[in-house]
Amino acid sequence: MTYLTVYTDGDAPETLLETEDAAEIAAALKEIDVVLRHWQVVEGLAPGAGQDEILDAYRTEVDRVIAEEGYTFVDVAQLHPDGSPDWPERAAAARQKFLNEHTHDDDEVRYFVSGSGIFYLHVDGRIHAVLCEPGDLLSVPENTTHWFDMGTEPSFTAIRFFHDDDGWVGDFTGDSIAQRVPDFDTIVANRKSRAS
Repeated sequence: MTYLTVYTDGDAPETLLETEDAAEIAAALKEIDVVLRHWQVVEGLAPGAGQDEILDAYRTEVDRVIAEEGYTFVDVAQLHPDGSPDWPERAAAARQKFLNEHTHDDDEVRYFVSGSGIFYLHVDGRIHAVLCEPGDLLSVPENTTHWFDMGTEPSFTAIRFFHDDDGWVGDFTGDSIAQRVPDFDTIVANRKSRAS
């Protein structure tokens, strides 16, 4: 289930909203032209399933999004612990690549097959931190200022959609806002404490 936290973007960000309510999340995201949809999660995909197997499992939904939005490039991004000695360093390096605020010249569209990650959307003086989990399809319009955090122990598989294969290239803003807003691990811990 998706979880949304909204913060101010000042030097000491304040929490404005924390919710798992689907209608409340949809309304807050609609205000910034972001669309969140949900697909039925395909059961039985083996851990470590390859790109072709994943895309075939979601073929009907993938084809529908391609037809609706005109995307021409679809792939699968995966990052899971593999037990290798250099995993912690590789995970930290992968995480760091996405932690700086940036924009793209294309939409950022992700469907979470497994695992989770947070998209931080910086729009109109607020940060919308959208925790996406399996079944969540998030569509962020081109040129929306944002960053992504997968946590200190990343584990996710996501289908990505682009209008061309250069759509993922980021234009970094140089703003340090990502260091001032609670990170993935903090938001997940806050969510758990609210639920107990």
